[in-house]
Amino acid sequence: MGISEKLYALRRARQLSQEELAEVLGVSRQAVQKWESGASTPDVGNLVALSDYFDVSLDELVKGEKQPRQPLPPADDATPFPRRLHWEYKSKRTLFGLPLVHIHLGWGLCRAKGILAIGNLATGLLSLGALSAGLFSLGGLSLGLLAIGGLALGGVALGGAAIGLLAIGGLAVGVVSLGGLSIGVYAVGGAALADRVAIGGFASGHIALGERMRGSLTIPRGSCTPDSLRRIILDEYPHAWKALVDFLTLFLE
Repeated sequence: MGISEKLYALRRARQLSQEELAEVLGVSRQAVQKWESGASTPDVGNLVALSDYFDVSLDELVKGEKQPRQPLPPADDATPFPRRLHWEYKSKRTLFGLPLVHIHLGWGLCRAKGILAIGNLATGLLSLGALSAGLFSLGGLSLGLLAIGGLALGGVALGGAAIGLLAIGGLAVGVVSLGGLSIGVYAVGGAALADRVAIGGFASGHIALGERMRGSLTIPRGSCTPDSLRRIILDEYPHAWKALVDFLTLFLE
């Protein structure tokens, strides 16, 4: 049995489509199709990845011959190596061509793609992973409409470093930003730098309210009530979203 037949048999045994196997390896479906038809052969890197994924030796994969495992020589201080951890679940039900649930966990690159995706690299409507991208995402590096993570980028972003329309974090950059260092059109934080309204210990903006201020209109902290701040903002920016103005005045109460 050659590599093309062996690869086809291994894939069918896992009940994978050519496209699904291609996603695992990070190659195109056409590449997998050529391997199985014998039109081309996987390179060394892909052979190793296939060997790891299907848990077969390279000899068995390339030659189709199962080689007996050689036992390790005994040693008093020998420490067994940990087994490769890998677990994957993919629901058969789909929506918009994606499985409803795809969970892919283990060492190395474990990609999950589904409506609910959980994996080292996760993409989906709701995604959780070290690297996650989706409408709602949670991870070390997170991208989405609602993103929560160490580094978060999204419509609403919460993280150590957050970038978004509404950004909340140690370092926050956004239209509306709240953080230790906050930069935006409207900014609130220990150090707030804003185009329009800045509120913070150090505040720099057209309207600046804080202990140390720089701007066209400077307001010392404690000398302004929420109602008076609301009037000042609306006098300068009559078309400002009133709900946003009310939100900013909360930081004086």
